[in-house]
Amino acid sequence: MLTAMEMIVAGYVKMRDRRALADLLAHRRKVLAELQAVSGINPRNAVKAIQEELALVESGLEELKPPPGSLPENEWS
Repeated sequence: MLTAMEMIVAGYVKMRDRRALADLLAHRRKVLAELQAVSGINPRNAVKAIQEELALVESGLEELKPPPGSLPENEWS
């Protein structure tokens, strides 16, 4: 069974929506930074979940990466 994040990433990859994946990646990185800054509780499980989601989004972006040499590197960023 696919998780919600797996379905979201798969949908963005299918639609070839690199911008949505990049935005999602930025958001999840922000959430991770905020969780790591929390004191008074142990956010270990939440941090692990966010790290797994980041890996999913990053793999989705890799799927959309154009073949080497097809675009100048600065056009992909």
